[in-house]
Amino acid sequence: MLKQTLSVKTIVAIGIGTALFFLLARFVSITVFANTNLTFQYSLLAFFAVLFGPIAGLLIGFVGHVLTDLSFPWGLWWSWIIVSGFVGFAFGFVMKGVNVEEGEFESKRAIIQFVIGTSIVHLIAWVGIAPILDILMYAQPANRVFTQGVIAFALNSLTTSIVGALLILAYSKAKPKKGSLKKDN
Repeated sequence: MLKQTLSVKTIVAIGIGTALFFLLARFVSITVFANTNLTFQYSLLAFFAVLFGPIAGLLIGFVGHVLTDLSFPWGLWWSWIIVSGFVGFAFGFVMKGVNVEEGEFESKRAIIQFVIGTSIVHLIAWVGIAPILDILMYAQPANRVFTQGVIAFALNSLTTSIVGALLILAYSKAKPKKGSLKKDN
């Protein structure tokens, strides 16, 4: 079924996005609190999800997080893997109705929509879903996982709002606008 709904371009984007998600999560991160890091993979995830949609975002977040966890000694941490997939999926809806390909992201309104939308997604994901799954799946202490969640929310919202918005803005500005190319006589 996915074969019928995903273009070759989207499948390639999923592969590239997953690899970049893993590389950023694994090698470009600073631990801030108990396995909670300052990273940039969610900025990149937002970029790919906005451009290629919620299914691409879901797969990049989910598979990218699986690969990341497999590279660390703690192994697969399914609660946060599930949440990374959710975040990617939700990011795919944040800019619905804004045609990034046509430069519509360049308005202040669109950038504000992106910042608020991705921050709400991070809030739901890291302060709500992740800690609850940690408690239910791993019997983790509530005070620890909610602290991790608040820190993850703050860091991920900050990096996504700045770096993610800059990535999408740069992409939007680089795309030729409809009608901007004229035929020479």
